Amino acid sequence: MSSQFTVEKTQHPKTKPDQQNLGFGKHFTDHMFLMNYTAGEGWHDARIVPYAPLSLDPAAMVFHYGQAVFEGLKAYKTEGGRVLLFRPDQNLERLNISNERLSIPQIDEALVLEGIKELVRTDADWIPTAEGTSLYIRPFIIATDAALGVHPSPQYLLIVILSPVGAYYPEGLKPVKINVESEYVRAVRGGTGVAKTAGNYAASLRAQEEAEKQGYAQVLWLDGVEKKYIEEVGSMNVFFKINGEVVTPALNGSILSGVTRRSIIQILQDKEIPVVERRISIEELYEASVNGTLEEAFGTGTAAVISPIGELNWEDKQITINKGEIGQVSQELYDTLTGIQNGKVKDTFGWTFEV
Repeated sequence: MSSQFTVEKTQHPKTKPDQQNLGFGKHFTDHMFLMNYTAGEGWHDARIVPYAPLSLDPAAMVFHYGQAVFEGLKAYKTEGGRVLLFRPDQNLERLNISNERLSIPQIDEALVLEGIKELVRTDADWIPTAEGTSLYIRPFIIATDAALGVHPSPQYLLIVILSPVGAYYPEGLKPVKINVESEYVRAVRGGTGVAKTAGNYAASLRAQEEAEKQGYAQVLWLDGVEKKYIEEVGSMNVFFKINGEVVTPALNGSILSGVTRRSIIQILQDKEIPVVERRISIEELYEASVNGTLEEAFGTGTAAVISPIGELNWEDKQITINKGEIGQVSQELYDTLTGIQNGKVKDTFGWTFEV
């Protein structure tokens, strides 16, 4: 245990949920990690305490001006009983990138990583072991100063909570149908698209709601200026296999740099499967569909890992991909990445951190 923070164990442990019916983000463990920030003092009072509601002033700035950032990563228990984190250093590095964009003070990444490790150790008996399950880790930071006025808060609270989860999509790797969004936009260069901030997700809800009413699982976002170039799918990065080459939109100042995205690119390169980061338009994708060179499509993210896309709806044109079935590369990537995460595939990249 780190001497830089304290641990207070709960006196009232919760009943653990059925591993076969976890859902996603519905259950939370017995403890949480907290750390405060005060201007002039810096980050302080790092601690693990029993999971409990927060008490905040109604004037807390997060409620009014949206100064909030978050991350998502997972812990896995191997068949041999080891507990592994997948690339937590990358998530904490990105948290600081989000902090910088929202004028939130930088965290000590090493200290927070030790706090996450100790929190996972404290609630290790909550880590599910059923196939496809994991322990989801949600670090987030909120502005807590009780004052109305548009300026960065002088006070913040960092919180880490844990949730045992099943598959993000109950249907598993079954390809989903996606609606190409033509009215709303996700982000623009110079905005907050590069940050993992709460407001980005709030702004996406209306398009998601309308897509679901039409029978689609998610939306494919186009760029916010020309509404022509593909950016993300839902809250995930997106990949397309066209004529033997895997293409993903290049990071352009409005697309979030996903840890899973980065990992998938490295796995593709390791397998010597051609992969390129570049601009790709929805017109190009449609033409590839028409001429038969659009072979696979999938989203990537921490929650779902790989989410195959079986159909796109663009301006009432139906783009069917691989006959609506998961592609060979998508399946291979899913098996490789989840295998590394749960210890079944040798980690030659040095991505896993043992708790």
